[in-house]
Amino acid sequence: MPTLNKGYTIAAILLFVIELVIALYFHDEFIRPYFGDFLVIILLYCTVKAVVNLPVITTALGVLVFAYLIEILQYFDIVHRIGLGGSAVATTVIGTTFQWGDIVAYTLGTIAIMLIERFRNARA
Repeated sequence: MPTLNKGYTIAAILLFVIELVIALYFHDEFIRPYFGDFLVIILLYCTVKAVVNLPVITTALGVLVFAYLIEILQYFDIVHRIGLGGSAVATTVIGTTFQWGDIVAYTLGTIAIMLIERFRNARA
């Protein structure tokens, strides 16, 4: 039976709250589109690590590939192609616009994960 990793669970919850605040209160051209994408990678990583004990590199790269896949699906306008263009949830979660800046933000988020984990493991 899987057990929750307390540290990653708390981090995931905090990051989720931060993402909600960003989504609700930031309507700018940097924090919401880029910093939010940077943080969402870390949020997804912490969520996975909270329930599955996989190596850092496996988890980080898996999350990055997942994010790239979502971005590629946005390029092909998947939300509208599968008939969910009218769904606010689908358009928010999946997104509707491919952006190279998102790819950069996801990549930087993954690099941040690896640096943070390296620092944490060096201290342990």
